[in-house]
Amino acid sequence: MGSVVALDSLLQQRRVWRGRQEVPPAKLQPTGHAVLDAALPSGGWQAAALNEILLPAAGSGELQLLWPTLTRLTAEDERVVLVAPPAIPFAPAWAQARVVLPRLSIIQASGSDALWAAEQCLRSGSCGAVLCWPERTDDRALRRLQVAAETGDTLAFVLRPQREAINASPAALRLLLELRPNQLRVLKCRGGLAPSHALALGH
Repeated sequence: MGSVVALDSLLQQRRVWRGRQEVPPAKLQPTGHAVLDAALPSGGWQAAALNEILLPAAGSGELQLLWPTLTRLTAEDERVVLVAPPAIPFAPAWAQARVVLPRLSIIQASGSDALWAAEQCLRSGSCGAVLCWPERTDDRALRRLQVAAETGDTLAFVLRPQREAINASPAALRLLLELRPNQLRVLKCRGGLAPSHALALGH
């Protein structure tokens, strides 16, 4: 019979997986939505990783979801890059959300060029966050974005159509925005189980 080992000793030696990875305070990336932060094992977005947001249609509330994060990052003098947004951002609305506009960059690209641009921005490590709206992509391209986010230690967002929910994704976090305003579902989250119910976010 093997020897008995104290559980505390195993935990201190990091030989047992706790099922929920603790995130260092410096790596926390809160979403700005208390209900969502409380439901996610990382306490917010997955830092230095790919966060995927699935949309029923463009303009389904994704900006309201992301603005608190983008406002915080630009206020901290971080660069935020938008790659291939579906429309030209309306500057007064972004300013009203208190995003620091001089810290915002837009790259107009399409197809594989958009994915290449997003990957390069992520790898550079010079951005606080990179948002990409690819026209079409596949598992291989998403994996490249995931690796680039890890390499550059950058917060990455990819915004894709809701129909992609049936396909597997290497993203560390997958959210599905629903047609009902201010409601979403967590489909996948690294480090813990996704909540089984929809989350209603405040205005």
